[in-house]
Amino acid sequence: MMRFLPPVAALARGPVSFDGDEHARTRPMAAVLDALRDLSVAVDDGGTGTLPFVVEGEGAVDGGTVTLDASASSQFVSALLLAGARYTEGITVVHEGGSLPSLPHIEMTVETLRDAGAEVDDSEPNTWRVEPGELLPLDVTVEPDLSNAAPFLAAAVVAGGTVVVPDWPQHTTQAGDRIRDVLDQMGAEVRLDARMLTVIGDGHPQGVDIDLGDAAELTPVVAALAACAEGPSIIRGVGHIRGHETDRIAALARELGALGVEVTEREDGLRIDPRPLRPATFHTYADHRMVMAGAVMSIAAPGTVIEDPGTVAKTLPGFVGLWESMIGTSAG
Repeated sequence: MMRFLPPVAALARGPVSFDGDEHARTRPMAAVLDALRDLSVAVDDGGTGTLPFVVEGEGAVDGGTVTLDASASSQFVSALLLAGARYTEGITVVHEGGSLPSLPHIEMTVETLRDAGAEVDDSEPNTWRVEPGELLPLDVTVEPDLSNAAPFLAAAVVAGGTVVVPDWPQHTTQAGDRIRDVLDQMGAEVRLDARMLTVIGDGHPQGVDIDLGDAAELTPVVAALAACAEGPSIIRGVGHIRGHETDRIAALARELGALGVEVTEREDGLRIDPRPLRPATFHTYADHRMVMAGAVMSIAAPGTVIEDPGTVAKTLPGFVGLWESMIGTSAG
């Protein structure tokens, strides 16, 4: 929310203060804060481009065209688009910079805005225009978070067995749906019907060479799968996850390495060469996705201890209980 709310706060009357924990304070915010300044919104961040900061709302924002580098996160684009319909002139967001990650998330933003009655033009690459106007109330059936299902599905592949997830959508813009293709490439049997997604594994995942740029949140779980595979894997296109809750590339290299895996950091990802596993403490860096990766590794390397599994509550408060009920042992 720390990236999505500042463009909304600019519409408030008076100052709105933002802050977070020590990890949130390290995450880059400059792209969206500088974009607001370009729209004549006053922002005081002490020159850091991170939390804490104050947005000085004046009750309205003129809007117009803003150019930013969103190569660190697609959230910077989505945040501005979601608020833009309430700006006096609407908003045009232009991305100029490196490869734009997680495009499905922007597509989901555009689809949601259109469902709410907004007029959105995304016909030009790296440019989005939201016309000014009222947004309509909606009755929405919220899909399950597909990325949160990834470790449970991965468990079937690592341990050998079957995992069923009910109510998996037939059509979705969620990036997490990519996990179906990934598991298929790694040798699992993947079946989707009108009622559920079924994944059947034989305990022998295959190595892959895969670009996860559009679904980078899957990287920790896919890296854990790759660590258990019968052959090397390369994960590409995810350099931007160095700026997530932690530097996920470095953290995965460190923690998988502690379990005996040979991991090489690449500029845009990881090369993973499986080796005989040994149990160890899997540190999670207050990062919910690292907990999920550690949970998968605890199946492959019995005796592995996951540090602070409760940090996964950020996105799935019931994860630990669900995991323990599935595998019949403690995730701590």
